[in-house]
Amino acid sequence: MKAWEYTHEMTKRAVPVLQTEEEKEWTQQKVSLGDIDIEETRIRWKTQVPGSRAPDYVMIGAVQAVENMGYDVQEAEEMLPLMQRAYEEEDHVEFLKLTAQLFHVLANAPKAEEHPYWSYRYYTSFEDHQEEVVFPIYELPPYTEEEMFERIHAGWQAQIAGAALGTIIEGYSSDQLKKAFGEIRDYLREPSTYNDDVLFELAFLEACLKKGRHVTSADIGLEWVGRIEYTWTAEEAAFKNLKRGIFPPMSATLNNPWREWIGAQMRGSVCGMVAPGNPALATQLAWTDGTVSHVNNGVLGEVFNAILVSLAYVENDVREILEKTIKMMPPKSEYYSVVKFAWDACAQSDNWEDAWKACEEKYKRYNWIHTYPNAAAEVVSLYFGRNDFDECMYICAMCGQDVDCNAGQIGTVYGIMQGYGGIDARWTRPFYDRFDSLMRGYEYTTISHLARQVLKAIEKIKE
Repeated sequence: MKAWEYTHEMTKRAVPVLQTEEEKEWTQQKVSLGDIDIEETRIRWKTQVPGSRAPDYVMIGAVQAVENMGYDVQEAEEMLPLMQRAYEEEDHVEFLKLTAQLFHVLANAPKAEEHPYWSYRYYTSFEDHQEEVVFPIYELPPYTEEEMFERIHAGWQAQIAGAALGTIIEGYSSDQLKKAFGEIRDYLREPSTYNDDVLFELAFLEACLKKGRHVTSADIGLEWVGRIEYTWTAEEAAFKNLKRGIFPPMSATLNNPWREWIGAQMRGSVCGMVAPGNPALATQLAWTDGTVSHVNNGVLGEVFNAILVSLAYVENDVREILEKTIKMMPPKSEYYSVVKFAWDACAQSDNWEDAWKACEEKYKRYNWIHTYPNAAAEVVSLYFGRNDFDECMYICAMCGQDVDCNAGQIGTVYGIMQGYGGIDARWTRPFYDRFDSLMRGYEYTTISHLARQVLKAIEKIKE
């Protein structure tokens, strides 16, 4: 039936009803969408991170992010005091208008020609990446099905443990964490599996289970729309675009100033999980997933973690995995300059603290949710953590920044590489294999189920 036929038929059959108190139909027992809009806009100006209560200024971060990408944000910065005043005075009308105006100003910010961002190549696809990198070919060891399950299950356990550790402390600096908590070598409170990072990995996994190697960014985006309930910064902007039929790659760019933040890097490990010992495939899948919400260096962050995990199936030394992964980042990218700087800082330092201080200073202009300082934290943690999961988690926790993303992603490497033997029971015991989330279809399940889904996806991708 044609659309006009539907509406014509409905109109023709509709029976008139006379109401006596029309106004009540509009106001009685109705949720005020206007009040929700005000509150949702206000918390994007100033809020606290759910797990750690760290302060989060998302809209100020948006201005910072656009400047990091090589644009002149003077006009946007001049608006910030006006927005702060409207926020403090609870002038909701003015605050809503200024927020819309800020998005417009950022979307039309002029290019700052002399900004160092433009001295690097801009990457838009796996093919761009492939032009500069030769991916090694590995033969996967003859793992039994039980051995593969153990590695993948341990990988998820390590990721969930790292994310849970980090959720409690994310958003703070290294010095402040040490002042408040001393040396962080374990959960600071009862951990939980609730974490928004994993949701996007599961959406990718669902799309792969349906489409295998031929999965598209649009396929993944539709899984977001159907399954995910919680989004923030770049993912929220992309999510809203997707819901309105704006598909990748435009979903990543339209009104999305956070498009090079950590939201893609935080979900790369699953791409490596389903591409065991195949870094080229892991890279391709990471590009497919990343471009739903991110561009260029943001996507390269996802590639970095995907390759780390893919290599964990075929290598047995973390520092070697890290070095090989860095060499598979395109050398003309700004992202490569970040992980290479961090690697060199480690090589020139006797301890992780000195290496991390160099990285903190180098990337102080970037938000704690940006890809760069967190990529550097991953490098420092892996380099000095070596093959010891406990030590790596300790260093990662003490580096601060977006700890749940970092510890979860690099933690996966240890589970895949070492299996159950690499992770002390204190990290996994609190969960008893249970996995609860804000993901439709995965609200109450098990970590074992996640592992079995990965095994199925590996087979589907081979078809």
